Amino acid sequence: MSLLELEDVNAFYGNSHVIFDVDMTVEQNEVVALLGRNGAGKTTTLRAITGTVPRREGRIDFRGESIVNDTVDTISKKGIKLVPEERRIFPTLTVQENLVVAHDSSSGDPRPVEEMYEIFSVLDDLRENRGRNLSGGEQQMLSVARALVQDPDLLLLDEPTEGLAPVIVEDLTEILEDIVSRDVTVVITEQNVDFALSLSERAYIIESGENAWEGTIEQLRDRDDLLEQYLSVGAAAD
Repeated sequence: MSLLELEDVNAFYGNSHVIFDVDMTVEQNEVVALLGRNGAGKTTTLRAITGTVPRREGRIDFRGESIVNDTVDTISKKGIKLVPEERRIFPTLTVQENLVVAHDSSSGDPRPVEEMYEIFSVLDDLRENRGRNLSGGEQQMLSVARALVQDPDLLLLDEPTEGLAPVIVEDLTEILEDIVSRDVTVVITEQNVDFALSLSERAYIIESGENAWEGTIEQLRDRDDLLEQYLSVGAAAD
């Protein structure tokens, strides 16, 4: 039994049909990349999983149980946490307060806040800094730490490198590799193909709201035609 299964999933914003019969599976302790151009339907797919689209159809199973009719809060309590592209930290709270609020609001058995400072060492010196005073990279790390402190069964990362300088992306890559080593299951949507491929084991490509390709990272690295056609890059990183 897969941790997460999507079959023939459709999602709508009002009368706008956005994703069409999308299929995806995610195994326990796996990292899966969801790739595609801007507007392809990647974020909507994550929102369908978390229940934040107004209307969704099809089969979405988590740990073998349907969540397609569950509320956003119920899905979150079952252990699915989304780190959105816009980050959504509390700007007037300090780093420490942001983490404590997330820790205390967990419906499960949260990780210790101090563990977050071990993983995100850059945040250790910023404990008393307010969220609004952090750089974009620091805000992104805090956003991921806020989700991770709740000990999710499935962590969804929506465009985690968006707007970040290359040196910050390198730091974030190391941090996410550490997170993955702690047996956290992750789905990543990304425009930065090199970043996504360096962390993931399998990939799905979405185009115009539909499945265009799926396979292993090794298979995708050998398909320059796919990378150019769907992702506008000529070749994958080594």
